[in-house]
Amino acid sequence: MSQSIAISQATRYQNAALNYYLGLTDSPFLHYGYWEPLPSGTEELTISRLRSAQQAYTDKLVSFIPSGTKTILDVGCGTGGNAGYLLNKGFDVEGLAPDPFQQERFLSYTQGKAKFHLSTLENFNGNFHYDLILLSESSQYISVLDIARCSTKLLNAGGYLLIADMMRSNSSYQDGIFSNCHDVKELLTALTESGFTLVKCEDISTQAAPTIDLAVANFQRFGLSTINYLADLSAIAVPPIHKLLRWAYRRWLKKIVTEGLDAPKIFEQNLCYQIQLWQISKS
Repeated sequence: MSQSIAISQATRYQNAALNYYLGLTDSPFLHYGYWEPLPSGTEELTISRLRSAQQAYTDKLVSFIPSGTKTILDVGCGTGGNAGYLLNKGFDVEGLAPDPFQQERFLSYTQGKAKFHLSTLENFNGNFHYDLILLSESSQYISVLDIARCSTKLLNAGGYLLIADMMRSNSSYQDGIFSNCHDVKELLTALTESGFTLVKCEDISTQAAPTIDLAVANFQRFGLSTINYLADLSAIAVPPIHKLLRWAYRRWLKKIVTEGLDAPKIFEQNLCYQIQLWQISKS
């Protein structure tokens, strides 16, 4: 049985951001989405369109699942959006994540119909074997060797691994906000050497990119103006605190903010978004 996971301070910060994101989007899905048709202009970059794109993304994922698939392990399952949809499609789904916050949301959203494993993939000691393992925007948090090793251990003979995520198409891009994404070639090598065969691959970079544009547009419109407003208030009310915050911004946050605003260009030049279906050997 999976053991309780100690939650780090970084994870608590991430959970706060996750809760904020869920409140903004009012969506059970945490992924980038699949924008089709593509927005014709910035006026079509809306939260409503994002929710539609996220639903279309889940439909896209389901279209990759081979016929005959019954049992699915949703690794890095988030708050249960994909799992709930898969349950409604008749699949037997289990979720896995090392976070009690996601556990609570997952069990609530799936109404207790899907089992949840509080564990990392690397430490998961499940005795059950699955027809398919799903990594929807969670592969980047697991090493390519662990993805290959653990998937081999947990899949039925001839089972499938479905990965949908942002990946590095430029191997030299190794430092930045997206640098934790796997190198496409390294992932290919690790899975191939572990006995997997690539069955199907589709690049959906164009359809995922508008979500990055939407995030940057909203940050420019609301985030920066809010930061400037709070800075002006602190300069008036507590000048010493304002001075300290200015120093902290220049010391730690300026680079992050600048990179965030450049995210669309960084993505276009160094990354791609792919959906890959792999099959393990039947022997």
